[in-house]
Amino acid sequence: MGGSLGLALGRLEGVEVRGWDPDDDARARAVEMGVVGHAPASPEEAAAGARAVFVAAPVARIPEAARTVLAAAPEDCVISDLGSAKASIVDALRPAERTRFIGGHPVCGGERAGLAAAREDLYRGATWFLTPTAEARAPLFQRLHGLVAALGALPVAIEADVHDRLMALVSHLPHVLAATLIHQAAATTPGGREALRSAGPSFHDLTRVAGANPPLWADILIANRAAVLDAMRDHRDRLARVEEAIAAGDREWLVDYVAGAARGRERLRAEPGLVAPGRRWTIAVGIPNRPGVISEIATALGHAHINIEDLSLMPGPPDGVGELVITVDGRETAAAAARLVARRGYRARSAPV
Repeated sequence: MGGSLGLALGRLEGVEVRGWDPDDDARARAVEMGVVGHAPASPEEAAAGARAVFVAAPVARIPEAARTVLAAAPEDCVISDLGSAKASIVDALRPAERTRFIGGHPVCGGERAGLAAAREDLYRGATWFLTPTAEARAPLFQRLHGLVAALGALPVAIEADVHDRLMALVSHLPHVLAATLIHQAAATTPGGREALRSAGPSFHDLTRVAGANPPLWADILIANRAAVLDAMRDHRDRLARVEEAIAAGDREWLVDYVAGAARGRERLRAEPGLVAPGRRWTIAVGIPNRPGVISEIATALGHAHINIEDLSLMPGPPDGVGELVITVDGRETAAAAARLVARRGYRARSAPV
């Protein structure tokens, strides 16, 4: 993930990419591959003078790494990360540290890890969750949002705990299930024939992520344990209902169950890009000069599946009102965004670009 980010950032005009890794060989390899232009000998040197820093590390190590960067980077530098769990990281940082740290998680990647798997197009078209807290500085969120968008990703702001519940269901639980299916098949030999050697394409598809980067995934499951456990309990209850229907020979229930899954699968496959884009619209929002306003509005829109294509901030005087301008796709989306913002007590007006 970090290697792909370095390659993608390096393609942006006027951007200098520096990177640090505790492994000397990894730093040398990163320079050789063009992942970074320079690999200093310390994280402090890498962060010095930076406008933005991304921490690509195991989830359990991100808070410590973030503090190191916060101490070394300039006061106007935004710090983010690529971790798959967010609440545990946010909770580990002090409110003053959260003014410059804004969590991030690009939803992409594969089962391969390390610099050898780095791709400069990995983030193109990917949803990139941002989890700004109430303490986050508005100009830093604006910079991070713009940087993520410049990489070709889709920045979406949501709350950290909402992110973790979502990922527990659509990412973390699938890794657990894939590993469990492999273990079950590997330990099963009906009539002496190993089940794994009888697997077809559907089993291969279901278990593609099984065994991917074991240390990383152990850390992720522990970091997001509460949400993962909730998802596992809910999954167990659903399996129990299927078990009951099979035991009772309830064909009608099973047909409806599988048909419902087919309908859900179609929704999953209906990519936003298949919908004809509308004309770009802006929503101008009058906002007071206080912390947390940008985070509140951005996460509210993110929870409502409203994509912010661009945003700009024009701060007002200390006791006055500034303006946040958000760009979205289509008149109906703009109207929905304006209504949502107005319900939160902010004056908003929309207009076509």
